[in-house]
Amino acid sequence: MPPRATEARRAAVLGKPIAHSLSPVLHRAAYDELGLAGWSYGRFEVDEAGLPGFVAGLGPEWAGLSLTMPLKRAVIPLLDGISETAASVDAVNTVVFTEDGRLLGDNTDIPGMVAALREHGIEQVESAAVLGAGATASSALAALARICTGEVVAYVRSAARAAEMREWGERLDVEVRTADWADAAEALRAPLVVATTPAGATDALAAAVPERPTTLFDVLYDPWPTELAARWSMFGGAVVSGLDLLVHQAVLQVEQMTGRTPAPLDAMRRAGEKALAER
Repeated sequence: MPPRATEARRAAVLGKPIAHSLSPVLHRAAYDELGLAGWSYGRFEVDEAGLPGFVAGLGPEWAGLSLTMPLKRAVIPLLDGISETAASVDAVNTVVFTEDGRLLGDNTDIPGMVAALREHGIEQVESAAVLGAGATASSALAALARICTGEVVAYVRSAARAAEMREWGERLDVEVRTADWADAAEALRAPLVVATTPAGATDALAAAVPERPTTLFDVLYDPWPTELAARWSMFGGAVVSGLDLLVHQAVLQVEQMTGRTPAPLDAMRRAGEKALAER
């Protein structure tokens, strides 16, 4: 049974650094739209060492947590259970506190990626390219496992990273081939390009955007647009942004934490766009 609108409940995003997070903006917008006057959503800078103590100190008024780096794996030993989706990539970005006191972990990044692509008309692709090999890249592979029928080429900077991506491919049942980052311009001709790298890492690739680009999913949202995304749009290609991902994964978090469905996607997106415009 969903909690009463006036019932005092708390949720928050944890990570380090955390000041940049848009999650409070998105979740508070959802609470306002859903009429959850008793709900609040904060942010706390917490590192791996401080996480066990923080979680242990939370009272019964807590409904859930959003987790960002470096806590997505560190939280797992503190939980009573995790979803198959979270287990597939050893990463939890959502913790829900149940009525009987259990802490359950999920990963909404993966279905959030799929939903963001679907919103832009991408239901299935024959092949794809992934730029980067960090934690977000493994989530991208998990999302591609649901929509890509063929090979995924991962462009990475080291042999160690290449080995990691191939291991993730085997684990997620995705056909992964790795290539050197020096050849990353070749990635831009794939039917779907997923850029999972930090800010500035793909700027040099902007000049290599083909005349008729397909779809770029760039997981960054601040600063936006990236040079690659701007050039991609200029040439008429479709661009899925990090804000699209952030909103879709937050929608799923709100639904799990509050028990209210559907979460107000449009209101959350507007709030995110407004906050970014004001930065």
